[in-house]
Amino acid sequence: MADLLRRSGLQGIGTWLNKKVVEPFVEILSRGAEPKQLAFSTALGITCGVFPIVGVTMFLCVLAIAVLGTSINAPTVMLANFVATPIELSLMIVFLRFGEYLTGGDHFSLTSDALKKVLTGKASKEILLSIAHALLGWFVMAPFILGILYVIFVPCFTMLVRKFSTGGLSPKKDDAPSYTEVMLKDNDISAQG
Repeated sequence: MADLLRRSGLQGIGTWLNKKVVEPFVEILSRGAEPKQLAFSTALGITCGVFPIVGVTMFLCVLAIAVLGTSINAPTVMLANFVATPIELSLMIVFLRFGEYLTGGDHFSLTSDALKKVLTGKASKEILLSIAHALLGWFVMAPFILGILYVIFVPCFTMLVRKFSTGGLSPKKDDAPSYTEVMLKDNDISAQG
């Protein structure tokens, strides 16, 4: 199987994905951050990451990090933004159509002729209107996306932090020794005397 992956070039993708996504994610989890903070940060990163204008999502995430400060986990926001990039491209049309629906506007035709108009500069008004529709669609849907993702991610991160954290959600140790420790010490003392 590994040979098949190597020949098809998919092993390189797996290595890249592991290095760029999985390892940073495990590093974030192992630091022991709060699950609710991680869930909100991830939901915020994905919500900002699906902003319908390509190339703006990083600046939107940096702005959110600057405004929210320590109440979010900045590396998690940026990682979620990175992961959301393919989703962003697929949701652009959804936001565009939803914005057109909300305003009752005409549909922007996504045909090869429309692409020619865009490339030759003859569709400037239609392009600006379609961008406005897509932005409106995102602004209306963003709170719902954020809320739904947060509700989904809280239990996921609670479990993941428990699994990967070195000191996160584990119960606090009392200074008093456990029953087992007392019995072991008692046995050691009895054996010596």
